[in-house]
Amino acid sequence: MDTNEHVIEVTDLRRVYGGGFEAVGGITFHVKRGEVFALLGTNGAGKTSTVELLEGLARPSGGRVRVLGHDPYTERAAVRPRTGVMLQEGGFPSELTVAETARMWAGCVSGTRPVDEALGLVGLSGKAGVRVKQLSGGERRRLDLALALLGDPEVLFLDEPTTGLDAEGRRDTWALVRALRDRGTTVLLTTHYLQEAEDLADRLAILHEGRIAAAGTPAEVTAAQPSRITFELPDGYVLGDLPALPGLGVCGHEVDGRLVRLRTRELQRTATELLVWAEGARVELRRLDVRSASLEEAFLGIARESAGARSEEFAA
Repeated sequence: MDTNEHVIEVTDLRRVYGGGFEAVGGITFHVKRGEVFALLGTNGAGKTSTVELLEGLARPSGGRVRVLGHDPYTERAAVRPRTGVMLQEGGFPSELTVAETARMWAGCVSGTRPVDEALGLVGLSGKAGVRVKQLSGGERRRLDLALALLGDPEVLFLDEPTTGLDAEGRRDTWALVRALRDRGTTVLLTTHYLQEAEDLADRLAILHEGRIAAAGTPAEVTAAQPSRITFELPDGYVLGDLPALPGLGVCGHEVDGRLVRLRTRELQRTATELLVWAEGARVELRRLDVRSASLEEAFLGIARESAGARSEEFAA
């Protein structure tokens, strides 16, 4: 298996709706075989619009998309049998049982794995005889995933796969996605759970207003954001009693009563020099919390930067 093969290739992709609204504004990225790639973004960022183009459900307004070397819209017959799709909501007949629904779906795909196997993968073996209308929201999401896996796809599209699942169900789904990746399945997922993306994705892209605001491995994306040190000022001290913050490598700070939050791109040096100062002053930095930036902070930072840019543009 060539793990360097680009199974999904997106070049300057655009999608414009009636009235001229540009939901996807010229994005470029690729996904390698056997890779988990996450598309992140706030509501309206263009995630679903992008995934629909990759799935061949609509024709791009501009640019180019290839899945397994084919145009998923004009060459749908060559792509669809090799892909699995989990939509945000399946909309299955409520009176059918879980097993009946899976058997019905199996008749629509080629190269299917056994229905019992697919239901077992998502933990629904014990629900095979239960009607769909009797399933919980989380169980319906598991059924959605089981049907996406029936064709043993080479490429799997997962749109918000763990919405409605409890913590155990979410962990089980993560384990399944990892197992599929290890077998060589390429997975592209959208999610609002940033921890999910951070744990699962080999690489990711953050969409904002139809464009890619950041992309790379989770570590690369978070590294672009400053780390944080939080502590409570010692009794009798004010912020000015600390060493000069720029000299500590601090690039920003906030004070909330006695609580101080420092932002730094040199976490080890800043934390070390701060603790050396505290030791020399013989004071304790209570409520001390030292941590690298998270994907959530990177995500929120991108949103704040965009909001600030819009405010400056409006003011101008």
